[in-house]
Order: sequence, then structure tokens, then C-alpha cells
Amino acid sequence: MQITTEEEEFREYVVTRGPALLRAAHQLTGHPLDAEDLLQNALTKTYLAWDRIADRGALDGYVRRAMVNINISQWRRRKLEEYPSDELPEVPCEPPETYGEVHERLERALSRLPERMRAAIVLRYYEDMTEPEVASTLGISVGTVKSTVSRAMAKLRSELGISGQPQR
Repeated sequence: MQITTEEEEFREYVVTRGPALLRAAHQLTGHPLDAEDLLQNALTKTYLAWDRIADRGALDGYVRRAMVNINISQWRRRKLEEYPSDELPEVPCEPPETYGEVHERLERALSRLPERMRAAIVLRYYEDMTEPEVASTLGISVGTVKSTVSRAMAKLRSELGISGQPQR
């Protein structure tokens, strides 16, 4: 079987950008195996559209947008698996945390955010996109990005027990 130039170009893209795209997928899903599935689905869509993507510099944006769209579609299809409760579990006292433990707490808090908030935070702070880029990727206005990110950060601060606004 002969490998075409387009197939080789796609393979090179996946090898080069795959780890960064997998991190973004993990931030969107909150679970490593779901992230792999999400990235695989997005890369499949990208491969099928490869000859129609003229601007190779926009590939990351195309794949990220595909991941966000696929993740939202999957989320909408899922049934509610968690139910609210009147009783809150007791919170144990924990010793001071290491960097890894703080990172894990942040990951858990991020995974509990609603889909749009999580996507906005991941794109804005993990992917280092500007607010207009996030707005374009998510198909919402810049004002909606600002309010969504603000509310998401407030939820994360509350979840992590951090008070007040960040210092500038």
C-alpha cells in the first residue's frame, strides 16, 4: 500500500501536535480514556476534511473546535448520572498538599464545571487563546466568554477554598 503525501502530512501533524491536543481533550472531558476517544474522533473528522483545509496553520483550531463540538454532542446525549442530595459528605482535614495534589484538586474541580465553562477555561488558560479566539471557537460572543470565564473562575475559587479576586 502506497502512502500519499496527504497521508504523510496528516501523520506528521498527529505525531507533532498529538500530545498537546490530547492534553486539551483531557481538560475538556476530565478523564484520560474519554480524552483519547474524543481526540480520535476529532482527528478522524480532520482526516476526512484534510483536503478541504487550505490553511494548515489553522489545524489546531479546527481540531479543537471539532473536540468541543463532539464533546458537547456526547454530553447532550448522556443521561444525568448524578443526583442532588440534601446531605453533604463530611470533609476530612488534609495535611498540606504537594504540587501534584494541588494539580489533582484543580483537575477534579475543573471536571465538575458545566461543559461550556470547562471549555472556556481550557481554551482561555490551558490553550492560551485570547477572548476573541475563544468566542470564535465556541461560537459565542466575546462578552459571553468574559462572563462565562468569570463565573467559572469564581466556582473554581470556591471549590478550591480560595477567597477573593486574583491580584493583578
